[in-house]
Amino acid sequence: MVNKPIPIPPAPAPAPTGILKLEGEKIVDKNGHSVILRGAAIGGWMNMENFITGYPGHETGMREALLEVLGQDKYDFFFDRFLEYFFDEKDAQFFASLGLNCLRVPFNYRHFEDDMNPSVLKERGFQWLDRIVNICGKYGIYTILDLHAAPGGQSTGWHCDSGLTRALFWEHIDFQTRAIKLWEALAARYKDNTWVAGYNPLNEPADSQKAQRLLAWYDRVNKAILAIDPNHIQFYDGNTYAADFSDFMGRPPMPNSVYAIHDYAGYGFPASHELYTGSAEQKHFLEKQFARKIAYNEEIKGHIWNGEFGPVYAREWADGPQWEEINKSRYMVLRDQLALYDTKKISWSIWLFKDIGFQGMVYASPDSPYVKTLQPFIEKKKKLAADAWGVDLTDVKEVFEPMEHWLEQNGPAIRKRYPPTWNPGRHLGRPVRNILLSESLYPEYAAYFKDLSEAELEAFAASFKFENCVQREGLNAVLREHAAIKQ
Repeated sequence: MVNKPIPIPPAPAPAPTGILKLEGEKIVDKNGHSVILRGAAIGGWMNMENFITGYPGHETGMREALLEVLGQDKYDFFFDRFLEYFFDEKDAQFFASLGLNCLRVPFNYRHFEDDMNPSVLKERGFQWLDRIVNICGKYGIYTILDLHAAPGGQSTGWHCDSGLTRALFWEHIDFQTRAIKLWEALAARYKDNTWVAGYNPLNEPADSQKAQRLLAWYDRVNKAILAIDPNHIQFYDGNTYAADFSDFMGRPPMPNSVYAIHDYAGYGFPASHELYTGSAEQKHFLEKQFARKIAYNEEIKGHIWNGEFGPVYAREWADGPQWEEINKSRYMVLRDQLALYDTKKISWSIWLFKDIGFQGMVYASPDSPYVKTLQPFIEKKKKLAADAWGVDLTDVKEVFEPMEHWLEQNGPAIRKRYPPTWNPGRHLGRPVRNILLSESLYPEYAAYFKDLSEAELEAFAASFKFENCVQREGLNAVLREHAAIKQ
């Protein structure tokens, strides 16, 4: 049983801007002055992800494995400490020092209700949100609240924490209604909070039926939130992982709504095999990709929020002698993307703020107790391509290429399987590596925690404290440069 009170700091003074509003293509403050939201997401905190903190598979399965080896008291102790240390005042102070003004806060619905006791909301989840909203407000940082993992899973991604290859959120009205009830409770709690920039009702939906179920749910949740909170902005992702607005075209925008793209550039990932040099051809590709994604925003003449983007970064231990050259190239990708966004004066939230050294602005030190202890397991996961995000298939190519060929030969319809942006190899890797293999690794991961004392668990959790983290200076220099661009 959880007994430790959550350390919630006092609410800060209201934002001098008042509650932010939409005015045509702009977000404005109470005096009509333009506000561009620039920041990052605190992924891996209230919605944990495998590549961010090093576990295998899905958060729920990992938590079950740790509960088995730790017992309830130590389990509660560790996760309370983790949630407290992952983002604290020093993190907010650093974030603000870069000139960034908005933190996207992803959360898992499981912090607010249990599947076996649906729609009975738990106060503790709201208190963790109160804590981060208050900390950020103290340092002049807005927050955008983001339902990152919805009941049943709104996509088949690991970040939905469903462990399935079907997005059941779209197949069961009960899941959809529960998510709306949660948003009604959130709207009631934060409707007068000037440091909350708005609500992101659903991260990266993937509705295989041409977004028809998605659009119907968006209409429902938009009306439900407006009935309680008519003031805060609502940020709505496009279909198929926030990259496809083709089925939105011709529809009028919903009231009080900004439409959100996610704009990851392939040049920033290992699968590209092409070093980005900033050539005219490469820049044209970035521009073309961006233009396709914002076509609906251009049609409705609405403000654009890029809710996720950003490269992953090479590591000395994992990516060979070219790792520094690779990272310089990826900083160049990021700089060119941000220059493109500046021309449109869009708001943006890079993915992500903190992790164990793959993508974060800051990351747990390789010499910290958690990372140093888990390093052999992290290396094994990489070689097995167990995680989906930023995967390098080099070490499993010989195993999976014959399977992929066999699958295409015998089930050619795999080439047209939703989502169409996935190739057959990705469709194969999801159930085999990212689910079956990864979930078989739970006991191995949990064994690193077995018999740890509270002091040792404290040290594991404290590995994520800001003062125990390393700053990714090249990335932060680029962000500081673009955060300073005139509003």
